[in-house]
Amino acid sequence: MDILISFFSEYGYAAVFFVLVICGFGVPIPEDITLVSGGVIAGLSESVNPHIMLLVSFAGVIAGDSTMYWLGRLYGAKILRFRPVKKVLTLKRLRMVREKFAKHGMWLLFFARFLPGLRAAIYTVSGITKKVSYARFVLIDLLAASISVPIWIYLGHFGAKNLGWLEEQIQKGQMIVWAFVGLVVIVILGKWLWSRRKNQSKNA
Repeated sequence: MDILISFFSEYGYAAVFFVLVICGFGVPIPEDITLVSGGVIAGLSESVNPHIMLLVSFAGVIAGDSTMYWLGRLYGAKILRFRPVKKVLTLKRLRMVREKFAKHGMWLLFFARFLPGLRAAIYTVSGITKKVSYARFVLIDLLAASISVPIWIYLGHFGAKNLGWLEEQIQKGQMIVWAFVGLVVIVILGKWLWSRRKNQSKNA
C-alpha cells in the first residue's frame, strides 16, 4: 500500500485510474488496496478531492472490466492465443466459468466484483457468450461496484492519518466481504438443491 500511496501522490487521479484499469485485466494488484490508497491521498492532500477520486475510481473500474468484456466479445475463444490473456484466462478456467455462467448468469456477473481470482475470466466469458448486452453488463457492474468502491475510497480518506488503524479496518472489511459472498453462495446453493429435489419428486 505504501508503494501505491507514493505513486498516487505523485501522479494523482491519472495514476489511480491507470492502476484500476490494469486491475481489471487480472494484474495481481489488489483492487481494494488500490481504492483505499486513492482515498488515503485524498485525505492527505488538499488538492485531491475524495468525491472526484470516487468518480475517477468508478471510471477506472468500469473501463478495466469493459475491456475484458469487449476482448471476449470481439475475439471469442481465440483470445486464449494472446499470451498476456492466457496467463489470466486458461482453457480450464474458461470452461469452468462458462459452465457456471450458463447456470447462474447475472448473479455470477454481479458477484464477480468480489472474486478477484475469477473476475477477469467471468467478464471475458460474459463477452464471449454474447448473452449479456454491454448496457446490461455495465449496469450490473456498476451496481456491484457501488457496494465496494465508495466503502474503500472513503475508508482510506477517513483513516489517511492513521495507517495502522486503517490496515486493521481493511482486514475487517475484507472478512466482511468474503462472509457476505459466502452467505449468498450458500443461499443460491440451497435454492438450487431445493429446486432439484422438487423436480426429482415431480418426475418420480
